[in-house]
Amino acid sequence: MRGKQYHQPLKLTAPWEKDAFFGRKLKTYRNHTKIIAQPGIVMKVLRRKRIVLFMAYFLLLVLTMLNLANYKWTKEPQQCNHQMRSTTYQSRSDIRFLYRPSLAKKRQLIYVLTTWRSGSSFFGELFNQNPEVFFLYEPMWHIWQKLYPGDAVSLQGAARDMLSSLYRCDLSVFQLYNSPGGKNFTSLGLFGATLNKVVCSYPLCSAYRKEVVGMVDDKVCKKCPPQSLRLLEEECLKYSTIVIKGVRILDVNVLAPLMEDPSLDLKVIHLVRDPRAVANSRIKSRHGLIRENLQVVRSRDPKLRRIPFVDPGHKANKKDGADYHSIGAMEVICDRTSRTLRTALNPPSWLKGKYMAVRYEDLVENPVKTLRNIYRFANLTSNHDIESFALNMTSGSSSSSKPFIVSSRNATQAASAWRTVLSIQQIKQVEDYCHHAMSVLGYERVRTAGEAKDLSRSLLTYSKL
Repeated sequence: MRGKQYHQPLKLTAPWEKDAFFGRKLKTYRNHTKIIAQPGIVMKVLRRKRIVLFMAYFLLLVLTMLNLANYKWTKEPQQCNHQMRSTTYQSRSDIRFLYRPSLAKKRQLIYVLTTWRSGSSFFGELFNQNPEVFFLYEPMWHIWQKLYPGDAVSLQGAARDMLSSLYRCDLSVFQLYNSPGGKNFTSLGLFGATLNKVVCSYPLCSAYRKEVVGMVDDKVCKKCPPQSLRLLEEECLKYSTIVIKGVRILDVNVLAPLMEDPSLDLKVIHLVRDPRAVANSRIKSRHGLIRENLQVVRSRDPKLRRIPFVDPGHKANKKDGADYHSIGAMEVICDRTSRTLRTALNPPSWLKGKYMAVRYEDLVENPVKTLRNIYRFANLTSNHDIESFALNMTSGSSSSSKPFIVSSRNATQAASAWRTVLSIQQIKQVEDYCHHAMSVLGYERVRTAGEAKDLSRSLLTYSKL
C-alpha cells in the first residue's frame, strides 16, 4: 500500500515541474546505459568510421600522386623556355609574347660540329633543304667579327651562350654584336641569310617555297624584304627541328652545359674530313680565311716544338707566310678535335646517344645511305627529292669550285685532290699535328711523296668511333 502511495504522486506531477525534468534526465541516462550494455554496437560503429577514414585517406593519396605525375610528364620543358622568352619581351612592352601557344612536342636540336673547309657548306644544305628544319648557317661569325682579334679558344664561351639563346628561338642575342648606333638587325642581316631557305621562302619572302628542294640564288634572295627578328623568331617557333652549323666551336666539351640542360634536347653531328684535305682547301681559300686563320693561330701553345714549315735553304715569300697560317691553324684544330674524339670514345652520360661522327669521304662516296643514317639520328624523315639532291651535288662533272660556294661537283675526286697538290713537307706537317685524330678516324699516314700520289691506293680505313 505504501508503494502504491509513492508511485501515485509521480503520475500526477506536471511535466514542467522539477521531478518531471529529473524523469527525462533519467530516461536519457537509461538509453546510454543500454548502449554501453551492448559493446558490439559501439565496436561496429567505430569499425565503420575507421574504414571510411582509411578509404578517404587512400583516395586523397591517389589523387595527389596522379596530379604530380600529370604535372611531371605533361609539362613540356619548352613551355618554360617560352615563358623565359616572354619575360624578355615584357621589358619591350609587348605582351603578345605572353600568349604564344605552346609547342605540341619537344624540339629536336642539332649542332653540326665541324671546321673550316670540311665540306660543311654542302653538309648544311642537307638540312637547309628540309622543309621540317629551321636552319642557321654560322651564326657565331658575328661574335668573331665583333671581338676580333680575340683568339679562338677565348671565344668559346661566348659562342656557347649564343647557341643557348638561338636554340630557344631568341634571336635578340644578335643585337649584342651589332655596331654601336647601327640599324637594328633584320632577317637579311644574319650571316648567310641570302642562302637560307627559311629567310628566302614564304611567309618571310615570296621568292621560294621551303618545301621545294633546290639551291637558293643569293641574288634573288637579296631582293627579299628585310624582316624584323621578331617575325623570324615567330617562324622559328613553328619548327620542331632546329639545326645550327658552325665551325667556331672547336671541342664538343664546350657544349656540355647545353647538352646537360633538361630543357634542351641537343644532339651533335661531328662532320670530319681528312686533315690533309682540310689543310689543302684552307691554302686554296687562304685569302677568304685570313682573319679566321690569325684568330686560330693565336691559340697555339708557344712552348711546343714543331717541324719546320719549309725545307732548309728555301727562300721564303709572301705565299709561304699565308700557307704557314693556313697549315699552322691545323695544330689548334686537330688538338681540339682530338679532345672531342677522346670524349666520344669514352662518352660521359651527357653525350651517350647524342653524338654521331660522319666522315666527309663516306658521305660523298655513298650520299644516299649516309644521308638516311644522318636523318635517322636527327629524327627526320628522308624523301626522294632530298636524296636526289645529295646524289646530284656529289656526282657532278666539275672537280673544283670557288671557295664557300656549294655546287655540283665530282666530290670523290675533290676529296683526294690534296694528294697531288701538297708537298711532302706540308703533308708531314699536318700529319704531325693531327696524327691522333687521323688514327681514330681511319686516315692512314703516308711515308713518301710517291705513296701520296698513288691514287690507286686508298688511305681510308675503318673509324674507331
